[in-house]
Amino acid sequence: MILQALAKYYERMVQDGIQDLEPIGYKRATIPFIINLKKDGRIAGIDDTRTSDGRRRLSRLFIVPKVFDGSRTSDIESNLLWDKASYVFGVSAKEGKNERLQKQKDKFLSTILDYFPDEVSDDGVIAVVNFLKYHAESIQEFKEWEEIKSKDQNLAFKLEGENMLVCNREAVSEAISRKNKSLNADKGLCLISGNIDSLAELENPINGLRGSGKAESHLVSFNDFAYWSYGKTYGANAPISKTASAAYVIAINYMQRDNSRQWIKVGNATTVFWAGKKHKIEDWFTDIFGEPATGESDQDNAAIRALFDSMKTGVPPLEWNLNQFYVLGLSPNAARIAIRFWYEGTVAEVAINILQHFKDISIEHAPHYPEYLSLSRLLKSTALLEKTDNIQPNLAGDFMKAILAGTPYPNTLLSSAMRRIKAEQSRRDRNGKSIPNVTYERASLIKAVLFRNARYYNHNEKEVGMALDTNNINPGYLLGRLFAVLEKVQIESAGGEGKINATIRDRFYGSASSTPVAVFAHLMKLKNHHLAKLENYKNFYEKLIGEITDKISPDNAYPAHLSLDDQGRFAVGYYHQRQDFFKKKDNS
Repeated sequence: MILQALAKYYERMVQDGIQDLEPIGYKRATIPFIINLKKDGRIAGIDDTRTSDGRRRLSRLFIVPKVFDGSRTSDIESNLLWDKASYVFGVSAKEGKNERLQKQKDKFLSTILDYFPDEVSDDGVIAVVNFLKYHAESIQEFKEWEEIKSKDQNLAFKLEGENMLVCNREAVSEAISRKNKSLNADKGLCLISGNIDSLAELENPINGLRGSGKAESHLVSFNDFAYWSYGKTYGANAPISKTASAAYVIAINYMQRDNSRQWIKVGNATTVFWAGKKHKIEDWFTDIFGEPATGESDQDNAAIRALFDSMKTGVPPLEWNLNQFYVLGLSPNAARIAIRFWYEGTVAEVAINILQHFKDISIEHAPHYPEYLSLSRLLKSTALLEKTDNIQPNLAGDFMKAILAGTPYPNTLLSSAMRRIKAEQSRRDRNGKSIPNVTYERASLIKAVLFRNARYYNHNEKEVGMALDTNNINPGYLLGRLFAVLEKVQIESAGGEGKINATIRDRFYGSASSTPVAVFAHLMKLKNHHLAKLENYKNFYEKLIGEITDKISPDNAYPAHLSLDDQGRFAVGYYHQRQDFFKKKDNS
């Protein structure tokens, strides 16, 4: 299903006439140096394609032929009319020659002659062959030689005065086509297309999956006997045609190319997405789930607002209902790429579920915070030091899948947020000011999990909402509100937050939110001492404490234990009450 959808996306791109899409049998490669040749094979000069990007120098990408399956490790396989310096010249950064380097050099020339066994009529190919046979050593006279040799970078050729690489000339394309037709490749039923076709032994590599640390990775690979079964070798274990294999690999490479807007990072997963037919949601998706650009406040959340506006009528356009939308999460792994999550649905379903997600996570917040929280910001709030690398494994993928499918959020989302709240209950900044542990992001997540569960499982009990709810009588929510009031009274009695070394939150939040009976009796006695010191708003706080405690059941005022859900309601009640303190109060 996944590979079929990717192969169909490649077909869609071909039909759409994507300009920089490589055809099947070709790949993208960075080529920093191009050797200009005269027609007799002598060197006319060397072009450096690199451009500066800060401290880095970025090589230009070219579309070049891909003439062998898989990737080369121990095997010696040469590209056609382009390759690394170790293949073109048989050299490396280490001085001297060795047997392998000589074999690589011989393979580069023999590959050209293999594709052009008869007399060559193309000027470009003739020039390259003559250069390799008679003029290769003249490269050492150019200043670029030391860098070419030491870094073993890709090289290609072109004729003097022309822009097209020799490997992209029409004669080369025809030679590749003739060669492929002459090969007696095994044929069989392709699992992707359903057609009888030449089967691929090895999958073409997927280039530079984000976070893999590798130049190449594989999604489907049987490159060793340890992975073979029932006497079948290589690709015969999962027969896929060369055409279909190349199509889905090109599709993945295209979506996660540099400057592409069809991939985002979700936790440790590189997430790519596409529609069955071209649709504007492909452009929106990155803006919806990504971090807004710094310094562009006017553009913040513009895609989300546009999505809300498009759905105001409640009846999506017809093409939304029929147009499929796909999301694929891929993570680097030791052997093969791991599929973290896969979603398939219509554009209309995705749009409705995304909007529901933003409604579920919405909660009252300070004006300087963003209206809509990004996926990355929400996930990092559950991680140690709020670092992406510390996000719990599989949590990002499960979260994304729940958003797209409209199903309950993973329970690990609630437990992870609660764990960070308790671990950070006594954090302070460099000025000694207390840092809230129930942050906007964590409160938003907790509220969303509880709110969605209540809707999905048809709970009759009233659930936490966007803002302070004085009619909510859940014990966890009431105790969270009460704890916030008691902390506020303590701070005000000391003359402000900067005047106190540690608040009751710093000392008691963990036990108050999980085992209320252990601390609340003590805190209620302590509050009398704090109230006595107040000069302003004393009546207000006394009334507020009374209003909350009147709703608490006298039979079980301070429970011995709160469930995880009630601990979440405690956190939201605490957050709501704190937010309410920012509003103007009547001192009476």
